Amino acid sequence: MPAVFLDYDRASSADLDLSSLRRVVPDLILYEGSSAVEVIERLRGADIVLVDQTAIPREAIAAARRLRLICVAGTGYDKVDTEAAREYGVAVTHVRGYCTASVVQQVWSLILSLTQRLSAYREYAVDGSWARLGAANVRALPIRELAGRTLGIVGWGDLGSGVAKIGEAFRMQILVANRAGAAPVKGRVPLLDLLARADVLSLHCPLTPDTRLMIGERELALMKPDAVLINTARGGLVDSAALAAALRAGRLAGAGIDVLAQEPPVDGDPLLDPSIPNLIVTPHVAWAALESRQRSFDEMAANITDFLAGGRRGRVV
Repeated sequence: MPAVFLDYDRASSADLDLSSLRRVVPDLILYEGSSAVEVIERLRGADIVLVDQTAIPREAIAAARRLRLICVAGTGYDKVDTEAAREYGVAVTHVRGYCTASVVQQVWSLILSLTQRLSAYREYAVDGSWARLGAANVRALPIRELAGRTLGIVGWGDLGSGVAKIGEAFRMQILVANRAGAAPVKGRVPLLDLLARADVLSLHCPLTPDTRLMIGERELALMKPDAVLINTARGGLVDSAALAAALRAGRLAGAGIDVLAQEPPVDGDPLLDPSIPNLIVTPHVAWAALESRQRSFDEMAANITDFLAGGRRGRVV
């Protein structure tokens, strides 16, 4: 059964075990990456396609007469035209929960780095400021304890709840936002209320029409000036220009961003300016621990096995 992995190098540096995939699709062809033209060409002769971040548009699905299954290597499947897949009878699967530990580590690395002002204090230590100023530099950038402060979570799945568990260990108060566009749920609060109360805001929701640009100029203005924003979910949730402006103006204490609206950011992004204070930007690596990536491959293999047996494991279409 012909199968192709369109962007194998996005998920592996030849450091993962492919045996689970090879057992179910022995003829799997691995491509380092695929251009838009190559996607159409490579899907044309495939029954099964594996993909991480490469877009699979309607025209590629329409031209792939043999195609039966699109198997996404992560949780987000917004780069697959699911409406076209449904129309042409192509199943789509994704994997969930594979990178929870890795993402939670990244979120807390960002929270702690920003709260402790690690980048700035490292600079003070090595640029001679410590030697010149002595203890005075300790007061230059205040450090706040997390205990007793409020952690706001937007998106209460495995990732959001995993981040909250660590927050509880720091003795933080946990607030969970009501889902965008959904009816109120007991124990959750409206997003605008959460923004005004959160000392740390962490985003873990999918990118949908209801959540696109959910954090913009108006929402940032509601946040405390000493609050920290973390986004390891989807870049399109946050207005980059508005966030950059808020950080420059001191209307927000810091931000940790692992995702941008365009990835890679070949057209640039306002958040890539190195002069923005107390901002950490990483290249969408929260999910990328070796163990998480291996789990993703094994979960794809399980989804394919189940699909071939007539099941619906991991199905979104």
